[in-house]
Amino acid sequence: MAETLGSLASRFGCELRGDPDTVVSRVATLANADERSLSFLVSRQYRADLDSTRAAAVVLRSEDAGSAPPAMLISDDPYACFARIAAVLYPEPAVPAGVHPSAVVEDGAAVAATASVAANAFVAADAVVGERVRIGPGAFVGPGCRLGTGSRLHANATLVRAVTLGERCIIHPGAVLGADGFGNAMTDEGWLKVPQTGGVRIGDDVEIGANTTVDCGAIEDTVIEDGVRIDNLCQIAHNVHLGAHTALAAMVGIAGSTRIGKRCMLAGQAGVTGHITIVDDVVVGGQAVVSKDITEPGTYAGSFVAEKARDWTRQVGRVRRLGALFERVRRLEKDRE
Repeated sequence: MAETLGSLASRFGCELRGDPDTVVSRVATLANADERSLSFLVSRQYRADLDSTRAAAVVLRSEDAGSAPPAMLISDDPYACFARIAAVLYPEPAVPAGVHPSAVVEDGAAVAATASVAANAFVAADAVVGERVRIGPGAFVGPGCRLGTGSRLHANATLVRAVTLGERCIIHPGAVLGADGFGNAMTDEGWLKVPQTGGVRIGDDVEIGANTTVDCGAIEDTVIEDGVRIDNLCQIAHNVHLGAHTALAAMVGIAGSTRIGKRCMLAGQAGVTGHITIVDDVVVGGQAVVSKDITEPGTYAGSFVAEKARDWTRQVGRVRRLGALFERVRRLEKDRE
């Protein structure tokens, strides 16, 4: 979709420096933009690309504008502004309401007339599918599931059972919500499965990435509050509670009964052990492991960066000798007493 800079500036409250009749129809990086492209600048490391870009316009802060050649849309938050404009230039394709002939909607399911159920999808008998919900090809909506207005299940997403989605949620391909948590009791005869009787409750405007899993609660529900963002390939165990607007990057794993506050961010491959609490406004760095409560907001890290193998081997050898070194120092201190 094409838009003039004047209409975009008015719609999103930007200051326009340039011709309001200039038309943009696509987005691009500064380096690869053309005369119909809109780009943005957030990081100073790309400042050099601004002087040579062919973009029709760039979204940026006033202090970064300078005398750059393209038209400029000035915003206090250029990345968010760019995202809103990109959504206008790339609108979601219209999907007709109705149930595809190959889909299975069991008797007793409540599917709104404005909802869309695509090919080979399944909706269980007591499921409720709200207004303007889109269920993609091969998606599965199991018993006791509720899908709020405007939510979307992409291809092959699975809601196993007792999953409640709020409004405008997005569940990406292959995600599995409501499968059993890892509940097992050891007996003399071996492992005994503990029935997982809870559900999953998800708030409004939540997005869950491809192949991510959110387990049902063991007794009470697993809860994901409004506005949470979960990347691909994450694991959310039973009875986890994620606070509003928290974000988890790819391959984060959260063990059971952990409670994470609002507006937290966990970077890629971070792990959280079970039955702990993390307060609001905490950032956990990539590959860090949280094994005890975090009671103060802030940034926490604990991973090792890659280095040459021979250097890493030396470091490991030194760590292994720390115990002996500790005992030696203790004996020396004792002898001096």
